Amino acid sequence: MALMRLGSKSEAFHRQGQTWLCTTGLQSDLTIEIGEMSFNLHKFPLLSRSGLLEKLIEELSCENGSIRVLKLDDIPGGAKAFELISKFCYGVKLELTALNVICLRCAAEYLHMTEDYGEGNLIAQTEAFLNEVFSNWEDSLKALETCEEVLPFAEELHIVSRCIDSLAMKACADPKVFNLPLSGQTNSQNEGSVIVWNGISVATKPEPMGDDWWFQDVSFLNLPLYRRLILAIESRGMKPETVAASLIHYAKKYLPLMNKQSSFNNINHVNPGTTVSFPPEADQRTLLEEIVTLLPNKKGVTSPKFLLRLLRIAMVLHASPSCRENLEKRVGAQLDQAVLVDLLIPNMGYSVETLYDVDCVQRILDHFVSLHQETSLSTSPCLVAEGQVLEGTDALTPITMVANLVDGFLAEVAPDVNLKLPKFEVLAATIPDYARPLDDGVYHAIDIYLKAHPWLTDIEREQLCRLMNCQKLSLEASTHAAQNERLPLRVIVQVLFFEQLRLRTSISGWFFVSENLENSQNPSGNLGLPKKNGSCPVDSAQEHAVDVDMRDRVSELEKECSNMKEELQKLVKTKRKWKIFSRKFSFRQKLQPCNSKESCDLKEPESYMNGQPNHEKGYAAQ
Repeated sequence: MALMRLGSKSEAFHRQGQTWLCTTGLQSDLTIEIGEMSFNLHKFPLLSRSGLLEKLIEELSCENGSIRVLKLDDIPGGAKAFELISKFCYGVKLELTALNVICLRCAAEYLHMTEDYGEGNLIAQTEAFLNEVFSNWEDSLKALETCEEVLPFAEELHIVSRCIDSLAMKACADPKVFNLPLSGQTNSQNEGSVIVWNGISVATKPEPMGDDWWFQDVSFLNLPLYRRLILAIESRGMKPETVAASLIHYAKKYLPLMNKQSSFNNINHVNPGTTVSFPPEADQRTLLEEIVTLLPNKKGVTSPKFLLRLLRIAMVLHASPSCRENLEKRVGAQLDQAVLVDLLIPNMGYSVETLYDVDCVQRILDHFVSLHQETSLSTSPCLVAEGQVLEGTDALTPITMVANLVDGFLAEVAPDVNLKLPKFEVLAATIPDYARPLDDGVYHAIDIYLKAHPWLTDIEREQLCRLMNCQKLSLEASTHAAQNERLPLRVIVQVLFFEQLRLRTSISGWFFVSENLENSQNPSGNLGLPKKNGSCPVDSAQEHAVDVDMRDRVSELEKECSNMKEELQKLVKTKRKWKIFSRKFSFRQKLQPCNSKESCDLKEPESYMNGQPNHEKGYAAQ
């Protein structure tokens, strides 16, 4: 720690209650009052060093040798700083440190202690020592903390900005250049510890310092000074990731709700027997809003987990709408990196309807979709096969990851009986259809919602089921849907229809492959007959194996088709509406192609049970 000694005389002051007395042997002729403290001094040592005191003493009228009384309540640093200044004027020994130099510098400026009133006056001495203080990290930090006591005067003298620039330069530079110690470590620990082994001292290498070595030190600054320091560090080219990490560290220290272990009812008790005081709620709200504005705008430097936690706290502390909107947009920009548990934000509104804040998630999702809209439109929404996403795209695109996240969120909020159907539908429909390679997730959410809301009408059930595409259900989901009594009959029939269509397409594909294989291996059309020399074709065994495998596969598909027919017959017995449906479409109708791009309703169930579809894309009864 930097230190400067001034003066050479022994101590000449002693205190009696609220009065400082000078013990030089001469009777004091001047009393200076600062607050409740009084200083009985002599005028000549003071006016010889201070221009202000010289002026004030001359203005006082002295009658019959009475003691002059001056009031200096406005002096920076108060009575504590003036005590040191008095010692300096009398030549008494005193020490300048990083903890008192700022107050002395401001007080010396206030008293006009320039070189005109003696060589080596206090302004020059403190300025010279400040240059030494600013060359050291710890001393600069301590000096900046003491600026709070005399902030207006320190600002006017540009001491605060000089101190902040000094700290910012050191934080952005290599710590080894300035020999900066780690927080909470002594110099000996920083240089390397000594281990005694078998009577021999062995020095270990010091641990390397990371980019976060300064986080703990600057976290003791108050919010205005910390904000200025962060802005100065950022302007010097500090990496956004490091700046964001420092802000996270600062927020966790002063926002108790950032800690998962904290309780809403007793947030001041961290460990048994240990009490930590936190700022009041108003100060926490101000701190939160300031942290949000200081976060770097670069995408990815702040994790969605931290942003969503800040958003929860903002709702608890009733932060400004602009602060919450800022957080929602930041989360929406990287929603594909979020996880479901962080997205379950409890509803903090005054009129609490649902358990989780569905409206907030809807706004976050809208912002994400708006950012990815151009990319989505430029991508061809063409399904390649079941389980794949889009032609020319990776399997885990951001929009697909968000679709899975939203489907999981829908399944979590679906059991809430207070969740209105329009909100559920709008949230599910925000994700474009091509973003879901399979609709199993949205089907699962729909099934849970139907189970939790049994009072829905048939029209509302059908409207809800339009959110999923029956063609994009997996075999497991289709099997479950075919037996799901909560689904409307219309949807169940569509599921069976598309499963049968998929079955026939698979069978046709097997026959097509078999025919091409035979033609390619028997170009002469001899159907694999033995050659004249009595030898068999080279690949006859392979052909036989493929043919047997294909027959087994066709047999399995036929069994599946038979099982589907049995399920459909069960529905005929259990569903009353099926009777009307079967009467209306019992006769065979001539079919023609539909103009609509959407999948048409099944108009001839018996024909499809017999394995005789009359269209490829979809047909309607004439």
